[in-house]
Amino acid sequence: MAMNCIKSLRNLPVTSGLGASRTFAAGAKAKKGKGGAAADAPKQSTLSKEVKSTTVVGANILKDGTDPKILPDSEYPDWLWHLLDKKPALSELRRKNIETLPYEDLKRFVKLDNRARIKENNTTRAKN
Repeated sequence: MAMNCIKSLRNLPVTSGLGASRTFAAGAKAKKGKGGAAADAPKQSTLSKEVKSTTVVGANILKDGTDPKILPDSEYPDWLWHLLDKKPALSELRRKNIETLPYEDLKRFVKLDNRARIKENNTTRAKN
């Protein structure tokens, strides 16, 4: 069946692209004026500042739903506030005593050290 489709496509006449013209969709309107700087400018929001400060605009994924309200900080879990905390780099962890590292830092040290060793082994094998 696929061979029949390919054979039928081969038999189609090929026309040059010089006589073809591009058209726009029926509902499209042409831009008026020069430049287009006004069209590129950001549009004014129709939402009030009060609505923006009390809801998470655009977070609704349901067809019939509404945007969720912003809750007070006490309503959110504690771990949420530590997601963006800086974690120590491998060089910083190497300078510290491994015996005194907390479990999370030790786990990060092992992970980063293994990753660095693998990269080093890959570069030495690539040179040989």
